[in-house]
Formats: sequence, structure tokens, C-alpha cells
Amino acid sequence: MKNCLFLALSAAVLGSAMADEVQVAVAANFTGPMQVIAPVFERETGHKAVLAFGATGKFYAQIANGAPFEVLLSADDETPARLEKEGLAVAGTRFTYAIGKLVLWSTDPKLIDAKGEVLKKGNFAHLALANPKTAPYGAAAMETMGKLGVLPALQARFVQGENIAQTQQFVTTGNAELGFVALSQVLKEGRIAGSAWIVPDHLHQPILQDAVILSRGRDKPAAGALLAFLKTDKAKAIIRSFGYELR
Repeated sequence: MKNCLFLALSAAVLGSAMADEVQVAVAANFTGPMQVIAPVFERETGHKAVLAFGATGKFYAQIANGAPFEVLLSADDETPARLEKEGLAVAGTRFTYAIGKLVLWSTDPKLIDAKGEVLKKGNFAHLALANPKTAPYGAAAMETMGKLGVLPALQARFVQGENIAQTQQFVTTGNAELGFVALSQVLKEGRIAGSAWIVPDHLHQPILQDAVILSRGRDKPAAGALLAFLKTDKAKAIIRSFGYELR
């Protein structure tokens, strides 16, 4: 009995010693999924993911200036590739963990039609979008409006968010009647409250969201474990439930 107790205590101590913590920079659009994934990851592996949410462009600047992040879950595929090229990320760890969907959304259930014609009618005063210089969803929104031929007419109505989370807040609080956000932000149990138009893929470049281990996470067990977990069926099911596509 004593031997069994000793072995159990030894296993517990060893497990605690092997448990690791990883600092993760997460694109704002992936807030919802990651808040669900993180506790499952900890339960399954014993490792803890410490999350920070924000705009990918700002994360790049922070990482380049020495921020202590060990993993980046980007809103694009260009930033992780750039970090890898600059020696700030571990080569060979980068992969696409999600493909984002852009949606034009309003809390008003009657404002947005099924084809997005509201953008041409212009019966609104303010349109929210994320900063296209730092947020890939903002860049996709600009590309969409450009292809629709409505960009010049709408630019004076823009309310620009620092990231996609702030952009959603502008619409939620009524500071903008509608806005371009990530589908993952407004899709709840397979439904969207208010009104929405899911932007067709051909109107903007694919929003490929890549994950990568950063240089500071090179020898961190939890960093590798997190990227491995994102490839599991459990993680993929959560990601799909928020409206993302997968490769």
C-alpha cells in the first residue's frame, strides 16, 4: 500500500515538474475559439497557455522589439513567414491552423440583405472595419469594397478599430450601424444574431491564419505541444464550430 502511495505521489510530482507554460499571442478574431481550446489543452496535456489577444500587425512589432511571446497564432500567413525569414520564429513549425471568413454584420436584423446590397444603397452613417494596415480582416474588407466598386463612396463613413475585437464593439455599441468582422465573432451555436452577409471568397484573398513557434519558444515543451494540439480532431472540431474552414 505504501509503495502504491509512493508511486502515485512520485508520478504527481513528476507530472508537475514536466508541466510547462507558454506565452501565446493570439489574433483577436480567434479569441472565442482559443478561450475554449486553452482549458482543453491544459486538461489534456498538463501545459498552460497564457493568452494575449490583439492585432497581428501590432504583435509583429512587439515580437520584433523583444516581447516575450513564444507562440503566435496569426490572422494571416504573411506575418509568421516574415518572422521566420527574419530569424524570429522557428523554421519548420509554421502551418495554417484556420481559414477565416469575413462577414458584414449588424445588430439590426433588417439592415443587411443576403447579397450585401446595403453597401451600394448606403443607407447608413457609419461602417466599422479593422485597421487594414495591422489587421488582415480589415485588409480583406478594403479589398472586398474595392472589388464591389463602393470603396470611394464609403471611405468617409469608416469607423476604424485597432483590431477586429474593437471593430465588433463599435457595431455592438451602436457607434457604427454595421461593420466587417470575423464570422467567428458573431456565430453562436450555428446562428448569427442581427443581420449579416458572409462575404464570398472570390471578393478577397483567402484569410489563411498561420501558427508558428517563436524563437523564445524554441525549447519550450508547451509551445510544441500547443501546435500539435491544434492539429488534433478535438481542436479542429472547436475551430470549425466557430465558422472557420480548415485545410
